[in-house]
Amino acid sequence: MQVEIHTTEMQPKPWYKALYFQVLIAIVFGVLLGHFVPEKAVQLKVLGDGFIALVKMIIAPVIFITVSTGIASMADLKTMGRITGKAFLYFMTFSTLALVIGMLVGNLIQPGAGLHIDPKSLDPKSIQEYVDATQDHNLSKFVLDIIPKSLMSSLTGDSILQVLFVSIMFGIGITLTIDKSKPVLDFLHALSHPIFKIVEILMKLAPIGAFGAMGFTVGKFGLSVLLNLAGLVGTFYLTSAFFVLVVLGAVSWYNKFNIFKLLRYIKEELVLVLGTSSSESALPNVMKKLEKAGCAKQVVGLVIPTGYSFNLDGTNIYMTLAALFIAQACDVNLPIEKQLLLLLVAMLSSKGAAGVSGAGFITLAATLAVVPDVPVVGMTLILGIDKFMSECRALTNFIGNAVATIVVANWENQLDFEKLKKALK
Repeated sequence: MQVEIHTTEMQPKPWYKALYFQVLIAIVFGVLLGHFVPEKAVQLKVLGDGFIALVKMIIAPVIFITVSTGIASMADLKTMGRITGKAFLYFMTFSTLALVIGMLVGNLIQPGAGLHIDPKSLDPKSIQEYVDATQDHNLSKFVLDIIPKSLMSSLTGDSILQVLFVSIMFGIGITLTIDKSKPVLDFLHALSHPIFKIVEILMKLAPIGAFGAMGFTVGKFGLSVLLNLAGLVGTFYLTSAFFVLVVLGAVSWYNKFNIFKLLRYIKEELVLVLGTSSSESALPNVMKKLEKAGCAKQVVGLVIPTGYSFNLDGTNIYMTLAALFIAQACDVNLPIEKQLLLLLVAMLSSKGAAGVSGAGFITLAATLAVVPDVPVVGMTLILGIDKFMSECRALTNFIGNAVATIVVANWENQLDFEKLKKALK
């Protein structure tokens, strides 16, 4: 018998007790402290890092339980293959579209034009660690890194793809031996309750984490950095907003739900992502919310974790837009064939980016390394503002995966529209 995870129905909290409001207030105080007392604010990095570490601690058990029990509840393994296939079709389509939109906007707006930067005047030392990291950023290493050293090591590491791989294998194992594995399945269902209660407890610390993360960011980099390269930052934010509201909005409309209502439904998670610059910080909560909104557990369990590596719309927009910004700033003329090469390379290098620390910058360095016309050293131009763009990347990635989950559930006829309508009212 499958036990569903239910959240207790309660009266709506007063607005000042809502998590999203508390996180917003924490972000404001973090910005103020970082601006006026930067030397104190940079010491708060431990609060943001500590909160994200706490959330990452619980991500592996959440994915393992959700995916393995979800697969075990399927009538047959063909269903799992079908869901995975449709998810990857969606990921490839919209990840590529994000890259194309970033490139089109870069050509139309040309945020780097007129800067006339001489690449020889730039100091490559500041980006050397990212360039060095690209040596290990290749397809063969990516594939091998999906396989953990042992069954248990995947649950103690920090690779979402390793957890997903083991969870799928374990779920298949339960399905094929269900007569003898019934006690194991019942145990996992029972274990889900304390695991999600821990998630609920950890979320109460979100305002502290957001305060520390935002205070550190503003204290170290300063708001003045934003003003110096406001053209690129503004273009990226507007492009991401266009992608979410127009592109994903159209997909949502076609699949019979409203993007604005979805954004309102996951507003607490969006504010949390904004405050911590990490979409992983809201992963456990969004999985629970999407299941509550009518998406089948197996769809949520397969699409969300996989999307964190293969459906990075915000990162893709950033990559092509930033690459063109560097080319324009350094007066490098990129003909259409070189831009198409850049696009193709970015399609490959962006995959698996979520499993790499400093993913956006590393994948950008890996992409530029294959297109030598654009000087890699030009990345120093955006190093200072990259942190300010990471929030937008994380938000766009997060929203894209929420939309993808509902769409794939709909394609699979595993979406309860009554629950969805009730959740998004």
